[in-house]
Amino acid sequence: MTSDTAPSTCQAYRASILYFRTDPAFEQDASAWHEDGLLVVEHGRVKAAGDYAQLRPGLPEGTVIHEYHGKLIVPGFIDTHIHYPQTDVIASPARSLLPWLDTYTFPAERRFEDEAHAREVARFFLDELLRCGTTTAMVYCTVHPASVHAFFAESAQRGLRMVAGKVMMDRHCPTFLIDDAQSALRASEELIDKWHDRERQLYAITPRFAATSSEAQLAAAGELARAHPEVFVQTHVAENTEEVAWVKSLFPDARSYLDVYDRYGLLRPRAMFAHCIWLDEHDRARLRETQSAAAVCPTSNLFLGSGLFDFALADAARMPFSLATDVGGGTSFSMLQTMNEAYKVARMRGTHLSALRMFYLATLGAARCMHLDGTIGSFGAGAEADFIVLDPSATPLLARRTDRADSLEELLFAYALLGDDRAVLATYSGGKCVHVRE
Repeated sequence: MTSDTAPSTCQAYRASILYFRTDPAFEQDASAWHEDGLLVVEHGRVKAAGDYAQLRPGLPEGTVIHEYHGKLIVPGFIDTHIHYPQTDVIASPARSLLPWLDTYTFPAERRFEDEAHAREVARFFLDELLRCGTTTAMVYCTVHPASVHAFFAESAQRGLRMVAGKVMMDRHCPTFLIDDAQSALRASEELIDKWHDRERQLYAITPRFAATSSEAQLAAAGELARAHPEVFVQTHVAENTEEVAWVKSLFPDARSYLDVYDRYGLLRPRAMFAHCIWLDEHDRARLRETQSAAAVCPTSNLFLGSGLFDFALADAARMPFSLATDVGGGTSFSMLQTMNEAYKVARMRGTHLSALRMFYLATLGAARCMHLDGTIGSFGAGAEADFIVLDPSATPLLARRTDRADSLEELLFAYALLGDDRAVLATYSGGKCVHVRE
């Protein structure tokens, strides 16, 4: 490039490149693999992705090519269920879900009425996500609007695509965390108006779970969902048997736990239901019919002894699902570690999850569950340029195993079973580098 040549607005990244067009469990040629690939980014969006030899001659003069020789570029990971206020109670012991909430979670969440505290935790939380290669997450805040403002402000400052919402909770919780149906409705409406679809931030209506919301509050959440079909809905369902029995006692007329939400109009596109372990055939069909989705949280389910998600029955029902960490019940921010545990959960239920499928579930599969495919999760032209660079030599053991990989499946399987945050060399959001491994 001569000194008087204007720099191009394009940036190009050379490495092996993998992304998905559809679900590899159901379609052939579901993935795009370029061993010597090039990802071309302009104005924060993907311009092209393909073979280096084909794309290199067409690059505008002055385009900077970032060389990541021997590395793998994939779309940024998407975590569809996580609690940022639980960052400081990760790895806290309890015999099951409900005692864990009372002993650790609720006291920790009390501090988030202080926006300064919330912003400090949000900064750490987002840095940790980026260190692990997660560029989008569906995030629970607390009942305090300050916790939502703090989170979105920190996310917007980094230029991230995040989804979050104020928890709605008006019963069966400590008095210091109780809101009420009308105040929760008003606060949620104000937060939607301020943050939804601004600076890459998206809002989620967030009743914590059926047991902690009265019928009036669930009705208010349904009213809000009808008034704002463009926003998200997130909550928990059928996580463990003790919880299922409790919800049955509170809503005796409902056919099932999931049916409680269905009655209030909360099953719909852009609705994400965490866990979904103790569902029946009718529940799975309703999730498919309403274009709602499940967030499967294997590290949390194993840690709290909640149960094992049935991947085979979910696939048989064509029920949409993705993978999620569920920190702080979950024990790692890393989606690679989440794949590791998902694989083992599937094996315990007699199912094999291929590594290709797990990477799909953490990228395009999650974007589809969120109805954001075309925006995030893949490298189609015009998609937002959220991507990560994975290093096969990040640890001695990973390097030794990947050096002996004879196929793409073996390479990805090594990342999933042996990888963690150390495998993420760099994270990009909207075409901007937001993390580089030290």
